[in-house]
Amino acid sequence: MKKFFCIPLVMCAALCVHAQLAAQRPITLVDSVHEYDFNPHTASYTYDAQILNGLYEGLFTCDPATLSPTNALCVSYKVSRDKKRWTFTLRSDACFSDGTPITANDVRESWLGLLETPYAPYASLLDCIAGAREFREGTGKEQDVKIDARSNTTLVVRLTQPTAHLPSILCHHAFSVLGPEAGVYSGPYCLESYEDGKLVLEKNDFYYDASSVHIPQIIILQSDDSEQNTYLLNTGKADWLLGDSSFDSYSVLNLDTLHLGSSFATQFLFFKTNNEPWNETDVRNALLEAIPYDVLRKDNYIKATTLVYPLNGYPTVTGIDDYDLEDAKALMSEARERLGIAQDEILPLVFAINGSDYMKSLAEVLHDAWEPLGVELSVQVTPIERYYSSIDGWNADLFSYSWVGDFADPLAFLELFRSASSLNVGHYHNAEYDALLDQAASADTSEERYKLLAKAEQLLLDEGMIIPVSHPVTLHAIDCEEIGGWTLNPFDVHPLKYLFIKKKQLNIPNVV
Repeated sequence: MKKFFCIPLVMCAALCVHAQLAAQRPITLVDSVHEYDFNPHTASYTYDAQILNGLYEGLFTCDPATLSPTNALCVSYKVSRDKKRWTFTLRSDACFSDGTPITANDVRESWLGLLETPYAPYASLLDCIAGAREFREGTGKEQDVKIDARSNTTLVVRLTQPTAHLPSILCHHAFSVLGPEAGVYSGPYCLESYEDGKLVLEKNDFYYDASSVHIPQIIILQSDDSEQNTYLLNTGKADWLLGDSSFDSYSVLNLDTLHLGSSFATQFLFFKTNNEPWNETDVRNALLEAIPYDVLRKDNYIKATTLVYPLNGYPTVTGIDDYDLEDAKALMSEARERLGIAQDEILPLVFAINGSDYMKSLAEVLHDAWEPLGVELSVQVTPIERYYSSIDGWNADLFSYSWVGDFADPLAFLELFRSASSLNVGHYHNAEYDALLDQAASADTSEERYKLLAKAEQLLLDEGMIIPVSHPVTLHAIDCEEIGGWTLNPFDVHPLKYLFIKKKQLNIPNVV
């Protein structure tokens, strides 16, 4: 005879409770092989930001889903009537990982340290603070920088002009609060060890919100072995393959772990104007007219015609996508005549690339496009890991950039070309462009501000300074049925403090 097996209700309840109270555990991430920069003041890569957002924290942090600034070390702030004085109130229970209290003076010292750090890429974002630019450029004194610690929990900042997006800027890791010495952290995790391509992060028990940090340890393995990395995911030995890591998406067993998304980013080419005739707008625009953009952008999922990633409420800007070789020849001929350059003179143009197959393919397209204009394109190559750091002092004419906006605002891209910006590696200088950004900062409404920023972008595009190529996409492999607190977002930075192991419910049929 057959037996009918019934699980008692008491046992069912016990099983469910046990599932809900499942213990958290360490998780393992896989990243590509590269050197990390653990200094928040100088780090500029997305993979650095992914680590630094776990080790350090500032006044604000980004919400992992909405990307809006949320309070971190700051519990509240108020803005004066003229919008130029901001008063921040800090948490009284905030401590560094050694147990030392975090005070308003620590914030001040961290920001001043950023301003006086050579080659700190994001330092100029504090130029909105009175005296900051002068101190950063070595023409002003520290005491004239209007960052004042009024008490242990009160920080007062005076601005040169209204800056409504200041909290968004301050979410960036560059404005984190640094500890009094190396190895002391202000964020939810501490760097326990880093050797042989393996990082170990341990939960910071002194973190003010430690009770909300669920993962006790995060292990990050660096590997470019796509077969091995995919195996680690498929066998449960890795929980998350980062977007920068190498893996074979076609061999991933659980396709639901694959997450493809667009980044708040633009990959583009830009000119330096150190050498003639590439400092001439007419010459650059002739080159742009000769590019077959369908060929140049063919290998990209999302084609880009503008610099600023599309944003709600941002006015439409006329992008770069017009191709007409005959018009290009006519424009170049007119420019040569105006500049006194012989029509048959070969013009050398140096394209600086990182040596990847993709960049070589772009160089081939441009070489063939510009040859009919009497332009001879040659390439200079440097390894990928040194490419971006080499641009500032590299005497080439054309460069490539892939830029992820650091806060959800057009200025995150337009700041790259402001004359005094520490991000302006192309050394672009245009007084009208700078004035439009300044006017936007003082605008009374967000609509008016966006219009002024769009005018600045249009000026940049009309001068032929950049060649937009794509809006990059990201691909991560992570089981969101197992790992909670992870959200696909355009910044491609996923705060480690929100991660947790989900409590899986047992699906036991009701047989009573």
